[in-house]
Amino acid sequence: MIAMTAMPSVAEAARGPWSSSTWFGPGGEATLAGVPLVRIAQEFGTPAYVLDETDVRLRCRAYRSALPRAEIAYAAKAFLCRAMADWVRAEGLSLDVCSGGELAVALSAGFPAGRIIFHGNAKTPRELQTAVAEGVGRIVIDNIAEIGRLAALVPLGRRQKVLVRVVPDIAAGAHAAVRTGREDQQFGLSIASGAAGEAVARVLAQPALVLAGLHCHLGSQITAVEPYEDAARVLVEQMARIRETHGVVLPELDLGGGHGIAYLHGERGLDLASLAARLTAAVEDRCAGLGLPAPRLIVEPGRAISGPAGLTLYRVISVKKALNHTYVAVDGGMSDNPRHALYGSPYEVRLVGRRPQGGMRTVTVVGHHCETGDTIAENVPLPADVHPGDLIAVAATGAYHHSMASSYNLTGRPPIVAVGPEGARLLVRREEAGDLMRRDVGL
Repeated sequence: MIAMTAMPSVAEAARGPWSSSTWFGPGGEATLAGVPLVRIAQEFGTPAYVLDETDVRLRCRAYRSALPRAEIAYAAKAFLCRAMADWVRAEGLSLDVCSGGELAVALSAGFPAGRIIFHGNAKTPRELQTAVAEGVGRIVIDNIAEIGRLAALVPLGRRQKVLVRVVPDIAAGAHAAVRTGREDQQFGLSIASGAAGEAVARVLAQPALVLAGLHCHLGSQITAVEPYEDAARVLVEQMARIRETHGVVLPELDLGGGHGIAYLHGERGLDLASLAARLTAAVEDRCAGLGLPAPRLIVEPGRAISGPAGLTLYRVISVKKALNHTYVAVDGGMSDNPRHALYGSPYEVRLVGRRPQGGMRTVTVVGHHCETGDTIAENVPLPADVHPGDLIAVAATGAYHHSMASSYNLTGRPPIVAVGPEGARLLVRREEAGDLMRRDVGL
């Protein structure tokens, strides 16, 4: 275990996309929570994901403080391992999972099943059976067919709480591929088509199910509050219609997550204080206007809790000057960070571990995979003397990196290293060739 070192007294404080404990010194020194990044690379190798435990916990607390009457459910799809589940549990958050694997990891870490919300637009019969058997707190109904299927799985004498996911027809999100609140996509049940109303009626007709509330999710990497206010009003109006039609007052309103973060200096993520104040006001005002008691809010931040807490360390393998670009190739790539290839996502990159000589130049950081699209960061400034063997760090990689990683080109996934008050420790070990071979049973 690597011990922490004292924080230097005079240095450049990290800003923008880096964790709150990241520190860059004038001579190329760089630490996370007081632990030198160079020493992490030496002990655990590269590439490596590094996660600031204290930063994660502080972000959990910030959500609970900003929304003290709401339920905060961490969205596990952003990043999950057993240690992360334990941190979230200890900080009093609930957990939002969307697969049997995420549920298994959460339960193996001792996460209370009653504080788990199970999502998914195509939950398998086995996943539903496991969720019911384990006593998951709420299951989100995302299609008509799973209502009867789920009800048949509930043991006699028990009732399963559910939320119905509706489509508010609101466009929000950084990329078309992650905008899930509009009509004519695979998530949720349409209000306009009548599918949402039908789902509500069918749930209420099932004695084994309890309709706890409505749910929506607008998309991902949303940095404005207005879409959430609009969605809140739409869903409150649907709750009023349910009361008028069925005589039922729903106690919960889940407005999903998708809260955006900064990936570059100068960017701003979603303002939590503004979100809390305006979202609460929107719900209470619309409920008052319709004569409804205000439901308990649920929000599901994922990226906003784990994203800024993480960074990735890479070792430079080569520097190649092409006709119009300089390519800095590293020992990782799209297998550990597919987000640039999928969404064109930008990243901030820093040289760490030595003082640069000379000025800066614009480069494109690429990976080692046999793919033209294997780009990590495009047109970013790095020291002009960057060379093979250098160590670089990429900011804000705590969300949708490990969770979306693959073994493309049979490249093992990187380890996850946590830094905290006791120094650095391994959370998830590196995937080695032997791990890949154990899955291959063809001979």
